[in-house]
Amino acid sequence: MVAGYAEMVGRVMMSAVRSDVGKDGKVSLVVVNYPTVSREDLGWVQSIRAEHDELYYGVADPHFTFVFPVFGFDRGRFLGHVRERARGVEGIRFACRCATVVKDATNEYTHVFLVPDEGHSGIVKLHDRLYGGPLAPHLRLDIPFIPHIGIANSLDPMVCKRLADGLNRGEFEIEGSVDALDVASYEHDRVTTIERVPLEGP
Repeated sequence: MVAGYAEMVGRVMMSAVRSDVGKDGKVSLVVVNYPTVSREDLGWVQSIRAEHDELYYGVADPHFTFVFPVFGFDRGRFLGHVRERARGVEGIRFACRCATVVKDATNEYTHVFLVPDEGHSGIVKLHDRLYGGPLAPHLRLDIPFIPHIGIANSLDPMVCKRLADGLNRGEFEIEGSVDALDVASYEHDRVTTIERVPLEGP
């Protein structure tokens, strides 16, 4: 929560899985990342989610999402595309120091996101890189991509506003790194890794 953690340990999934997928046995493919963060920061994020993340706390641990749920795509082709697009990409250092309130574009919920100050452009560029080629038709240009750690949601926007204001008054900082991409399935309200693709640089 405060700056100066030297050891980045533990894996934390920063989540943005859409609420209208993964239901009724339907299977989709996603690309997420489990950033390396301190154990203390991981515990802090999870303690907030346990109290305020009614949609996703039991569905997936917190994570950054790079490719949102895609249906009807051949798994082998999907994996091959992610491997190819990840080749030559270096890991991304990030730091989140701000909580932002965002209205969901697909349902009535409002969310609280931790949005990275540092690492923002690297995450956006990798997201755009992954949505090239065969995934281009699946990119939602009507919904802005906001790199984030999803920590809370509510049908009452003011609940999210009060939480975000309280966090921002505390001047927190979550530092970490994006070192790999997890290709995962989303089925029966659970995200399950199929393959982890490392970001190893040139």
